[in-house]
Amino acid sequence: MIQLLQTSWEDRFRICLSLGRLLHHLAHSPLGSVTLLDFRPRQFVLVDGELKVTDLDDARVEETPCASSANCVLEFPARNFTLPCSAQGWCEGMNEKRNLYNAYRFFFTYLLPHSAPPSLRPLLDSIVNATGELTWGVDETLAQLEKVLHLYRSGQYLQNSTADSRAEYQRLPDSTIPQEDYRCWPSYHHGSCLLSVFNLAEAVDVCESHAQCRAFVVTNQTTWTGRQLVFFKTGWSHVVPDRNKTTYVKASG
Repeated sequence: MIQLLQTSWEDRFRICLSLGRLLHHLAHSPLGSVTLLDFRPRQFVLVDGELKVTDLDDARVEETPCASSANCVLEFPARNFTLPCSAQGWCEGMNEKRNLYNAYRFFFTYLLPHSAPPSLRPLLDSIVNATGELTWGVDETLAQLEKVLHLYRSGQYLQNSTADSRAEYQRLPDSTIPQEDYRCWPSYHHGSCLLSVFNLAEAVDVCESHAQCRAFVVTNQTTWTGRQLVFFKTGWSHVVPDRNKTTYVKASG
């Protein structure tokens, strides 16, 4: 978990989104609603950035039988939840809700809000709060996670957060700055400031928000959402040719 917290928010969101999709699959499986009784981080692996469950020894399909809601208590170390008992004598949604609260306490509460784009924080906080209180089911939780993905991938989250640039930048095509790095957090590279941006305007905003930034280099590499990876630099005293990159330097004055 400490290693995951050191990764970019975009990668941590991908883990939570893949978990939401997995829980949706379990809730609507051909066998019925499947619950993971031994739901812990060590039961999962990351495959190409997405969460996969590896241990199904403690998976259960049967819902809990009940005579009243007193038989439908979900017990966790921090708190308990009482669910309704259906007319058919089954605890309503217990399998789904058990998975969802475990997703909250092991993953969502740590990975979703931390260093997220400010304009997405209210929606992310609502996801964390709703899963922590079990006010949403798996379907609504996944719908809200997919909404976050749409806002992020389409750049709509920038509409209320991107300010007009306060400086002009000169474009130097087919070039890069091999040194003059500084560290920022979270970065895709530990020794430099490598971040993903939706477009050039966001790259300018990031550079303007870093006191030490004087230039940035746009690469031809993209993240899983299609965002470009950009190196942010302290200066441009040594610019070298590179056909796969474009350098932008802050104009003097």
